[in-house]
Amino acid sequence: MPASPPGDERRKRRLALIGGSLGNLVEWYDWFVYASFAIYFADSFFPGDNPTTQLMNTAGIFAVGFLMRPVGGWILGRAADRHGRKSALTLTVTMMSVAALLIAVAPTYGQAGYFGALVLLLARLLQGMSIGGEYAASATYLTEASARNRRGLGSSFQYVSMTCGQLLGLGALITLQHTLTTAQLESWGWRLPFLLGALFAVVVFWLRRRLQETDAFKEESSASAETGGDAHDDSTRGTLKALWQYRRQAGLVMALTLGGTVAYYTYTTYLTKYLVGSAGMEKTTATLVSFTALTLFAVLQPFAGMLSDRIGRRPLLITFAVGCTVGTYPIMTALGSASSYWSALGLSLLALVIITGYTSINAAVKAELFPTRVRALGVALPYAIANALFGGTAEYVALWFKNSGHETMFFWYVSGCALISLVTYVLMPDTRNAALSRAEAEAEAGGEPGQERPAVTPAEAAR
Repeated sequence: MPASPPGDERRKRRLALIGGSLGNLVEWYDWFVYASFAIYFADSFFPGDNPTTQLMNTAGIFAVGFLMRPVGGWILGRAADRHGRKSALTLTVTMMSVAALLIAVAPTYGQAGYFGALVLLLARLLQGMSIGGEYAASATYLTEASARNRRGLGSSFQYVSMTCGQLLGLGALITLQHTLTTAQLESWGWRLPFLLGALFAVVVFWLRRRLQETDAFKEESSASAETGGDAHDDSTRGTLKALWQYRRQAGLVMALTLGGTVAYYTYTTYLTKYLVGSAGMEKTTATLVSFTALTLFAVLQPFAGMLSDRIGRRPLLITFAVGCTVGTYPIMTALGSASSYWSALGLSLLALVIITGYTSINAAVKAELFPTRVRALGVALPYAIANALFGGTAEYVALWFKNSGHETMFFWYVSGCALISLVTYVLMPDTRNAALSRAEAEAEAGGEPGQERPAVTPAEAAR
């Protein structure tokens, strides 16, 4: 088959980049607006005169989303490995749209009793499953769809889109706070951002329907068809049985995720609360610090991804882990005493520059550890478990230490998690040159196209 013209190939890669990453934007937008607007809709679903109890009920439903991430990672990771990356990406965005729409139209307690809270719970279950599968499906797709020498750059857009989703949610909050009264927000205004989220998801669904399946997956499916399903035992593709063969790599994913996810949640979702609660900063100033820092953080990701394509993944990962291990305590201590916008912004940016060593390339690193037949599940399940156990609990652990009068112990907790990841980064192989398909392996070995030669990944080389 003749090769596609360079212009067509570039267009396909741009579409893959847009369609593969935009779902993360919608996911994180929905995730953010639920947490941000809970103060306005909590009393709509839970009766009583205690606002704290109402918020705890909505927070409990929020936490359910984290618990569902491993389930979503397993189900949708399996779907991506068995039926294709494109189909999994389309399914996750469908679930996003339905979940956002359910929250937008959920009846209040006054209209339907606790049925409204039940609808809210169902929506969060769908969101949790969706985000658990979305990460792996998009990480796998962005990595496989990128040119081999630009996989770091391609995968970096996952965190660009995730951060932009948070910024969009923050923008929606700021806009509605300045255009509607508190009474209007509590009555009906809180539904608007969820309706917007459902609309965003429909647009992403349309984009993803136009995506091309990755060459790596098509190659794996073709090889299976040609051998009557015997290649690599096709019946186990995308299953836990197949993943068990790569349990060492799955363990690596959990260990390399540990430090990164704790640090990411500390300096993004928890940062505003820390500046207000510990530094005594005005809410508006703290919000502006977070908004500006996250904007610049998003801009940094592609540059770090390109750097990893030139020098390898491990140097960036090790730089992140060393910086986070030794820098968390002084940075967080200084942030706790920050008295101005500029000092807080400078310290926040310093922390986020360090974290960029992880966020910009972690999707590519995880995908490069596994062979095609179990790549999506291998990324999804161990990441979702680590994220639920450590990323999802980071804010709770921080507040627990603060409430117990030992807030600085949380700084050491973050450093300890980064240290564990540092050991992992030092011992693991650099994945930059991993061949994700047989075609790449043949090109590397100088073989003829179509010649039977398995792709060599770090996972298979270690066996």
